[in-house]
Amino acid sequence: MRKYASILLAAALAATAVMPATSANAFPGALPGDRIETTSSVTLVAQPQSRKQVAQKYKRTKVRFVTDQAPGTVIVDTNNKYLYYVEGKNRATRYGIGVGRDGFGWSGVVKVGRKAEWPTWTPPAEMRRREARKGRILPAVQQGGEDNPLGARALYLYQGGRDTIFRIHGTNQPWTIGQNMSSGCIRRMNKAGEHLYARAGIGTRVIVVGPGNKQGAISYNDRGIASLGTLFGFGG
Repeated sequence: MRKYASILLAAALAATAVMPATSANAFPGALPGDRIETTSSVTLVAQPQSRKQVAQKYKRTKVRFVTDQAPGTVIVDTNNKYLYYVEGKNRATRYGIGVGRDGFGWSGVVKVGRKAEWPTWTPPAEMRRREARKGRILPAVQQGGEDNPLGARALYLYQGGRDTIFRIHGTNQPWTIGQNMSSGCIRRMNKAGEHLYARAGIGTRVIVVGPGNKQGAISYNDRGIASLGTLFGFGG
């Protein structure tokens, strides 16, 4: 028995010796300290739990909401990292979002001009050049899927009939919700994105309240979670 055990141990050590060392830096989705698992066809990045958690306040919920905007309007509060879908008098659904980092914030009134499920990501040429200077090579086009930065759903924002290049989209990095991380797009968790996608149709008015106050005068007041909201499954 000891002889067989020795043989098995030797084989295991030999197999480990011939496997190449794997570094998190070899994979663009990984950070130092991430545990990398490989098989013949799949690379999995086991991310620290702290990167996967989203604060409870950023989860989808019903709120008491007073505004002068019509039902069906989307209001994006970039300062507080919330997006509101106005449901009716004194009612809205609130979603936590991630917004543009310093230098990429914006404001204005736009409309949903196009919608897509599992959208293709086409990073602008300027973004590819900017990231290349940092040593990160972005694809010219990335097809939709779980590893796509646009997540499961995207609402394409238009102004005057033209694409602004800004999107309201899902994300494959949920830990960025509540942060200033994007290049101007508004990101939500994928499930929240699917929920809003089903409600906001083509032509939906989107008011982005942010730097420069280009959205004009707008009145809104978030008065907190609706008393019966949790009884109907909200908060996912």
